[in-house]
Amino acid sequence: MAILSETEWQQTLSRFPNAHILQLVGWGKLKSQFGWKPFRVANGNAGAQVLFRKLPFSFSIAYIPKGPVGSDWQELWPEIDRLCRKQHAILLQVEPDTFEGSSDSVEADWLAGFKTETDTIQPRRTSLIDLAQTEEEILAGMKQKTRYNIRLAEKKGVTVQLSNDLENFHRVSQVTAERDGFFVHSRDYYQKAFNYFTEGGNVALFEARLDSQALAYLMLFINGKRAWYFYGASDDAYRNLMPAYLLQWEAMRYAKSRGAAVYDLWGVPDEDEEKLESDFMNRSDGLWGVYRFKRGFNGRIVRSLPAYVKVYKPLLYKLYQAYRNRRKGNNYAGD
Repeated sequence: MAILSETEWQQTLSRFPNAHILQLVGWGKLKSQFGWKPFRVANGNAGAQVLFRKLPFSFSIAYIPKGPVGSDWQELWPEIDRLCRKQHAILLQVEPDTFEGSSDSVEADWLAGFKTETDTIQPRRTSLIDLAQTEEEILAGMKQKTRYNIRLAEKKGVTVQLSNDLENFHRVSQVTAERDGFFVHSRDYYQKAFNYFTEGGNVALFEARLDSQALAYLMLFINGKRAWYFYGASDDAYRNLMPAYLLQWEAMRYAKSRGAAVYDLWGVPDEDEEKLESDFMNRSDGLWGVYRFKRGFNGRIVRSLPAYVKVYKPLLYKLYQAYRNRRKGNNYAGD
């Protein structure tokens, strides 16, 4: 079994230019600094970046976020299986980069020996903005209040610029976390994410300002024709000027200028649209806290396939499930 180097994996991904951001080298490098070890394997027309997290007594868990890439996964599976056994994995969790009802399908024969798991690490449901439209069409598709807020921010003198001020981004993230009950990473985590993805031109940090004062931030990730909004933060000052709305619009315009056709708002509550519409005014827990904001951009609500889990050590897997259930909370972007 050949384990690919970072350079070899980048060469492999050149055949899959729209691979999910979580399958890029930068994501593996980032997670390697925070308890995971990445391996990259390929066979035929498919490949995968597999993350391993060490457990006591030399055991591990294995995870493929938004992959594998390519097709003919059946040919790839023996490679991944050998890797998992070599790393003493008690389980492998695969979360394919596929939405329910899409033309892409997960091959039934590849799923032999897997069980489905609805409790995924990445949020299953999200909202997608079609950037293939004109800017006028994108704006026209938004809720009226969202268009108003974008124009209000512009009228009141809020401007948006690219930034590399990760220190202030983290400070504002902490303000947001305290105010809205969000999880926030360490300053070092955001800095490394920015550094690793800057190497490939896959990240941009946007800063909304009023004169010399920073009001809000947005970290955008881009690969091929896809863009993802993972991290955002807003200060308590001047929130009435709606800087977060202008930030999203400018990030969309930037992604469109870079050739992206889809802007992923990354995570809404995992409920059908009828439930989303009936409950969003009354809920603030979990992803409900940001859904009211995201719904204004009027994206297309889609849902990913469930996770597929291969269990190598059943007893240890049951113990791991119990441990995970005790730690349940909001998980974002492979955390």
